[in-house]
Amino acid sequence: MPMYKKQLFVLMIILLAAVGGTYYGLYSEEEAVVLDAAATAESSPPKQEITVYVTGAVNKPGLVNVPEGARAADAVNACGGLLPTADGEKINMAQSLKDGQQLKVPEKTGTNSKTDSGKADKSKGADSGEKVNINTADEKALDTLPGVGPAMAKRIIEYRESEGAFQSIEDIKKIRGIGEAKFAKMKDKICI
Repeated sequence: MPMYKKQLFVLMIILLAAVGGTYYGLYSEEEAVVLDAAATAESSPPKQEITVYVTGAVNKPGLVNVPEGARAADAVNACGGLLPTADGEKINMAQSLKDGQQLKVPEKTGTNSKTDSGKADKSKGADSGEKVNINTADEKALDTLPGVGPAMAKRIIEYRESEGAFQSIEDIKKIRGIGEAKFAKMKDKICI
């Protein structure tokens, strides 16, 4: 009889463990489903980015990516902020932006407008006989150099911003598209 009680006791423990394990497995499975559903609900509406084209009186005009629902101020800040000649009162910095929108930041009237500064840059460019400083010249002035167009001028400015100032005029040959032939045409019209 004692052996029978021992076997019955062991059988009851195994039965309780099986029932407990099944109950635990079902309970933890339900809990995991709830947690997965909550995590999916949180990750389903991610903030998408929109692309905005910022032009005018900003430090680095061009395409910027900002979060959906961003304001004009966010796009201007992504472009490095306003230039000193910018007329910040003529643009609504709280304006909501849409994907593909162009945002133009106007310059102050009374100072050089965009077209006036462009003419001034042309007159002080390589065409007027003055040398163009490749470390400080803007796109318009660089565009006056022989063999340099708007795209090349942008590459020169991007190089300056990423690599630092040119140490000698020969360093301009590090720009993609400027080889010995172009350098020979422009070397007498540039300085550092």
